[in-house]
Amino acid sequence: MPGLIRFGISMERKLLERLDQEIVKHGYPNRSEAIRDLIRNQLVELDWSQDEEEVTGTITIIYNHHFRGLSDLLLQLQHDHHTMIISVMHVHLEHDHCLEVMVIKGPASEAKGLAGQLIGVKGVKHGKLTITSTGKRLN
Repeated sequence: MPGLIRFGISMERKLLERLDQEIVKHGYPNRSEAIRDLIRNQLVELDWSQDEEEVTGTITIIYNHHFRGLSDLLLQLQHDHHTMIISVMHVHLEHDHCLEVMVIKGPASEAKGLAGQLIGVKGVKHGKLTITSTGKRLN
């Protein structure tokens, strides 16, 4: 393949054995692809640590929609950040509880700030920010 460079890695036997176990468990075709994936994951983490780096991800929240004023507040926050929120999926889990997943894209600091605001709203029972990359800097 053009553009590929081969290089060697030295590591302890036990570490390599653990890597090989993970390769099998996750269905990687070979060590190279597993190591590329590990490197990509680390690079995504580094991008998220740079406040102005453009990132993407999801904010997932679970809340009781009967909590007074909560739905309106969450909707207002989403409208306040309409340039960052690409899409929202709303799911009725049961009579009282809803799940929302917001796909976001923007500067890392703003993404983390928005997630903190949404997750910290009184009445939100659980929330999680899941980070990934826009893919621009991953080859």
